[in-house]
Amino acid sequence: MTHKQQLSAFIKQEAALLGFDACGIAPVSELKEDGIHLNNWLQNGYHAEMGYMQRNVDLRINPGLLVENVRSVIVFLYNYYPSKVLNPDSEYLISKYAYGNDYHDVIREKLNLLILKLKDRVPEISIRGFVDSAPVLERAWATRAGLGWIGKNSMLISKQKGSYFFISELITDIELEYDQPMGGNYCGNCSRCMDACPTGAITDLRVVDAGKCISYLTIENKGEIPETFRGKYKQWIFGCDICQDVCPWNRFSKPHNEPLFEPSQTLLEFRQEDWEQMDNEQYKHVFSKSAIKRAKFAGLRRNIDFIS
Repeated sequence: MTHKQQLSAFIKQEAALLGFDACGIAPVSELKEDGIHLNNWLQNGYHAEMGYMQRNVDLRINPGLLVENVRSVIVFLYNYYPSKVLNPDSEYLISKYAYGNDYHDVIREKLNLLILKLKDRVPEISIRGFVDSAPVLERAWATRAGLGWIGKNSMLISKQKGSYFFISELITDIELEYDQPMGGNYCGNCSRCMDACPTGAITDLRVVDAGKCISYLTIENKGEIPETFRGKYKQWIFGCDICQDVCPWNRFSKPHNEPLFEPSQTLLEFRQEDWEQMDNEQYKHVFSKSAIKRAKFAGLRRNIDFIS
């Protein structure tokens, strides 16, 4: 076994020990085709008020600008499909990814541990970790690392695991043994995600208009929710799982094994009046470690009021 093979096997073994569900490795190259797709998306205004998407486009396309002498992108998947779901008949629902602790914190800690192990083994290594926090086209790299394909709803889909997982990366200057892209698109003629979206946010194959997306409207959107959406969606007050829930590939989703992603008993027992009567102090207490804090109390209150 060559040094590259040994190091690649070591990375995947350590990733599994840290709880990652999959790990793939891709050689660095410029993402020209994905760059065209991104620029078309931006030119159509589908990024809505997310001005940061217009910045650092060159970094998104070329990771060589993020790490000097970069050679490899190591991509990880971390399952968040819950064993317990909030009552689907509840007046208010939140996306499954936000049931437990903020995934940024949970996964970043694991990446930092892996970086330390790699530095012990290769002291001269230059390496950076990313968890949905930098200009990295994570789904594009996941496909190149052989972990799945991008579905019609723009989510990364794995044949074996569905799409309920977080994607993170390590970008490094060491050369490794690379995985083969899976190739192909296995959505076929299925259009369930497009048909099920109540706001028509999926405008074309792999194209989502953020300004119509419930996840954007309830999280990233800092203003009022446009009246044109009143009555078009119900229940969702933070994020949305509709296009994933209807995807046939998610019949292969298995519950995660991460205790930090489990919903609290308080959240599981939340009733309609608990959401509606919640004040800022209760919000801080229940969601202090949750990704829901991204919307802030005022944003969550706005979302509840909009569908009440």
